[in-house]
Amino acid sequence: MSGNWSPSPNTSQFPPLTDWEAPTFTRAAQFRVGATFILFLFAACSNLALFASVWCGRGRRLASHLRPLMLSLASADLMMTFVVMPLDAVWNVTVQWYGGDVLCKLLCFLKLFAMHASAFILVVISLDRQHAILHPLDALNAHRRNRRMLLLAWSFSLVLASPQLFIFRTIRVEAVDFTQCATHGSFSHRWQETVYNMFHFITLYVVPLLVMSCCYSRILLHIHLQHLRDKAGESYLRRSGTDIIPKARMKTLKMTVVIVLSFVVCWTPYYLLGIWYWFQPDMLRVTPEYVHHALFLFGNLNTCCDPVIYGFYTPSFRADLAACCRRTKSDASLRSPDRLSARQDPHSAEHEADPATNNQPAGD
Repeated sequence: MSGNWSPSPNTSQFPPLTDWEAPTFTRAAQFRVGATFILFLFAACSNLALFASVWCGRGRRLASHLRPLMLSLASADLMMTFVVMPLDAVWNVTVQWYGGDVLCKLLCFLKLFAMHASAFILVVISLDRQHAILHPLDALNAHRRNRRMLLLAWSFSLVLASPQLFIFRTIRVEAVDFTQCATHGSFSHRWQETVYNMFHFITLYVVPLLVMSCCYSRILLHIHLQHLRDKAGESYLRRSGTDIIPKARMKTLKMTVVIVLSFVVCWTPYYLLGIWYWFQPDMLRVTPEYVHHALFLFGNLNTCCDPVIYGFYTPSFRADLAACCRRTKSDASLRSPDRLSARQDPHSAEHEADPATNNQPAGD
C-alpha cells in the first residue's frame, strides 16, 4: 500500500543483489496495464465531470457544508487517477526505473499522499453525516467545522506520506544493468519495514474503517431509537411530514454509506494480501501473479465508483451530464453542414452557383 509490497521489485526485501534476477514485462503485467488504462479513462472523465458539476454546475446548489466535502473527494480521486494509475502503468511497462532519484522520491510520496487523502476525506464525510443526523439543529456551524476537518485530513495525509521522501531511492544492480526505485537499504532489519508497513495499513485502512463504522453505527442506533419513540407516541421535532429524518438528509446519508462500502469492498482484499505478504514473503512464489495484479486493479476501481454513486443519488449531476451531451451533439450538428459542403464535388458546387439552376421552380 505504501509502495512496499508490490510484486515488482520496489521493496527492500530483495534477495542478495548478486543473485538477483531482473523482472520482465509478463503477460499478467500487460493485462494490468491495459485494465489500468481503461480505469484511468473512466475515472478521469467521471471525476472531472463531478468536480466541474459541483464547482460551477448545478452541484453548486448543494448545501454550503457539503460542497467542500464533495470537491475534496473528487480532488483526492483525481490525484489517485493522475498520479497512482499512470505511475503504476508506466512502471509495469518499463519494469525498471528511469526517472532518477528525485522523481522516485516525489512520485512515491504523491502516491501515498493521494491514498491517505482519499481515505481521510471519507472519514470527514462520515463525521459530517453523524453530526447532521445526531445534531440536526447545529447546521449553522457545519461549514466551518467541515473546513477544519478537511484541513486536518489533508495535513495528516501530507505528514504521513512524507517518510516516503526519505526511504525510497534509486538502486542500481550492476550485475544485470538494472535500476529500480526501492526501499532497499533503508531498513537495517526486516521487522522495521514490517512495522512501517503495518503503521500505514493502520492509518490507511484500520483507523478510517473504525471511525466510519462507529459513525454509521451511531446513526443507525439513533434512527432505531427515534423509530421506537415514534411507535410509543412520543413527540419530537420533525422537519417534513412524518419522516424521522428529512428525506434530503436521508438521501445524502444513503449516498455516503454506499461510498464508504465501496471503499471497504474494493480495498479490503488488497490490504489483506499485503498483510499476508509482510508475514509470509514466500507467498509470492505460491500465489499466481495475476492475483496480485487483479486485487490492485480492484482497489483502483474505488476511484471510479465515487462519481457513479454520486451521480446515482444526485439528479443535478445527471442533469449536468445530459446538458453536456446535448451541447456536444448540437455542436456536432452545427459543424456537419460545413463538412458536407466541403466534401461535395466541383460539379455540384458549380450547379449550386448557377443562377439559372437555382431559380428553377420548385415543381420542376
